[in-house]
Amino acid sequence: MVGAVFLSEGIQKFLFTETLGAGRFEKIGLPSPEFLGSFVGAFEIVCGSLILLGLLTRLAAIPLIIIMLVAIATTKSEVLAEKGFWEMMHGSRTDWAMLLGSIFLLIKGGGFWSADKTLIKNGA
Repeated sequence: MVGAVFLSEGIQKFLFTETLGAGRFEKIGLPSPEFLGSFVGAFEIVCGSLILLGLLTRLAAIPLIIIMLVAIATTKSEVLAEKGFWEMMHGSRTDWAMLLGSIFLLIKGGGFWSADKTLIKNGA
């Protein structure tokens, strides 16, 4: 699911730039929103695809962890300050799930059916 969600979100940053890509990045005050929207979207597509394939899983998880930490810090700190802890936790449940899923993949890798496992088994 981690790979599928990141792949989907990355594609949507290019399809819906005003609401999910550069426009959203501009709204929350991030610098260079045009560049950053495409940059983050591209990483989500590439790393999400790698995770779905189970290829370079641990390496692909690292940028996704960074993306989620920045997303939580930039979008949920204001909610925390204005509406409190529980509203922030409710609004960030998907963010936390994606962050913790990515951390799990960094620690455990792609698993038995992954391309990583096949490459290791074949000595590549």
